[in-house]
Amino acid sequence: MIIRKRAYPRIGLIGNPSDGYYGKTIAFTFSNFFAEVVLYQSPELEIIPCSRDNSCFSSVPALVEDVGRVGYYGGIRLLKASIKCFYDYCQKTGILLDDRNFTIRYSSTIPHHVGLAGSSAIITACFRALMDFYHISIPKPILANIILSVECEELNISAGLQDRVAQVYEGLVYMDFDKKLMAKQGYGKYVPLDRKLLPNIYMAYRTESAKCSEIFHNNIRERFERGETKIVQAMKYWAGLADKVRNCLLHGEVDKIGEYLNENFDRRAQLYHLPEDNLRMVQIARKAGVSAKFTGSGGAIVGIYKNEKVFQRFRQAAKKDGIKVIKPHIVGNSYGSNGD
Repeated sequence: MIIRKRAYPRIGLIGNPSDGYYGKTIAFTFSNFFAEVVLYQSPELEIIPCSRDNSCFSSVPALVEDVGRVGYYGGIRLLKASIKCFYDYCQKTGILLDDRNFTIRYSSTIPHHVGLAGSSAIITACFRALMDFYHISIPKPILANIILSVECEELNISAGLQDRVAQVYEGLVYMDFDKKLMAKQGYGKYVPLDRKLLPNIYMAYRTESAKCSEIFHNNIRERFERGETKIVQAMKYWAGLADKVRNCLLHGEVDKIGEYLNENFDRRAQLYHLPEDNLRMVQIARKAGVSAKFTGSGGAIVGIYKNEKVFQRFRQAAKKDGIKVIKPHIVGNSYGSNGD
């Protein structure tokens, strides 16, 4: 039997980057791109590399181009770390795995290093395949924590909390990472929302300006842990915006959401050193009449547009600057609890 499992990129709609600092966010997953893992039983455990793991090049310039596009590390390490953490979880919780081996491979159409959580999508798809293969289930909030540990603890990749929560739950999700709640139960409060509540959403990205997320995090963590007032207050401010947008969604006041998205980005620009290419994307978007903020750590933006005429105007302006604009197809249930 061949097992195929997918996971989708996430867009941080509002509140980020407070998710890594006991804040609140709203995010959603969309199916325009995806990561897929294929797994099937085999005599030995084998991980098959894909194009991101290429080690044969036609020339030195080709190698340099590849490094610039996908970095020094491909996805093999993501699968290795995922399998290890899956096994560790089963050992810790007393889940007995049979002695079958498997062959596993991955692929991904998610643009690299543009703040869409492409790495965690591969990990999430891998966990779904492993759970299916061994016929076990892991509670969603626990699964999100394990996926985070794969990146942060096993691979030392900088990662916020919202990415894998959104990818595990799918659809539109409100997340509260309250410090006391996290300490008490080990995870936050995650509330699925009806994706139909959203107004017109676009996503735009420029792949040639993609950078690893570590570049954008600057020294914010260190300053937050020192208790620097400016940083602590910013995290509370972003968390507050998440609550405001949630209220707007629930009460049909979508006209206000674009303003809150702009505020989210403007506060970030005051504290973070942002590359000019990313700033220009936001400037082009706003000049065309749409709101704009980062989807994650940079490289892609998300916003609200009023109507099709405005969307097309922005897309044409963005195209001249090498920016791709799409309408994200939100994947996940079209319903949610919408409440507490």
